[in-house]
Amino acid sequence: MTGKMTISQLQKMTDDGEKISMVTAYDYPMALLVDRAGIDTVLVGDSVGDNMLGYSNTVPVTMDEMIHHTKAVRRGLHQAFLVGDMPFLSFQVSTEKAIENAGRFMKEGGVEAVKLEGGEEIADTLHKMVKLGIAVMGHIGFTPQREAQFGARRLNVSDEDTARKVLNDAKILEEAGAFSIVLEKMPSQLAQIISDRLTIPTIGIGSGVHCDGQVLVITDILGLASREFKHAKRYANLSEIIEQAVRAYHGEVKSGLFPSEEHGFKMKDELLQNLK
Repeated sequence: MTGKMTISQLQKMTDDGEKISMVTAYDYPMALLVDRAGIDTVLVGDSVGDNMLGYSNTVPVTMDEMIHHTKAVRRGLHQAFLVGDMPFLSFQVSTEKAIENAGRFMKEGGVEAVKLEGGEEIADTLHKMVKLGIAVMGHIGFTPQREAQFGARRLNVSDEDTARKVLNDAKILEEAGAFSIVLEKMPSQLAQIISDRLTIPTIGIGSGVHCDGQVLVITDILGLASREFKHAKRYANLSEIIEQAVRAYHGEVKSGLFPSEEHGFKMKDELLQNLK
């Protein structure tokens, strides 16, 4: 990728049949690395809660925490398109509150777009945000902020009514002005139908090969997560490498091997003699 990624470029990629790559990132060093790797889109997800902050899920994450991490990621990106994830109750209370918080993401966090979880029920809010110049990415299927309602960490489509509601939600979000929609942990056949029917890009996570792009959490990609998920693929096992490195450091400090003379600084002999 060369130059700054834009919404129009993401749309052109979909129109041309080119897949969109997207990852989550939560801090400056990781943002630098994924940007250098050529990733198209970076999401500062509310998954920062259970991946970086030690929460059991995404619900406790606050706007202030999201802004803090987004500002750090913004400083590390030069090419990738940046999306900020609207945390629980930052957009559901009222349209006015949603606009205010999205504005914070843009003014303080430096995002190009925000992401909202939900379907038809948030369409009016999404539409008003877009009319005011806020680019919005939708998110349907399994929505982590409502995990307690699902009873499982995926969307269970066991009847036609459920499937048709998801299809309807996707179309409504597109008509409301969403520039893209994340499809999370739904049957791949349903994700394919949605992707075929929409003109805007669909970004899949655990929703099969037919989406217009894919997103994964960076800790899953790097093997830093505490557990492995069916929808994710581990491309490295950094947790083992990091633990080995810290154990080696710990052992050398205890044994006196670190630091050695080469890791220190010296003063001039003349000054040393005067001090003595």
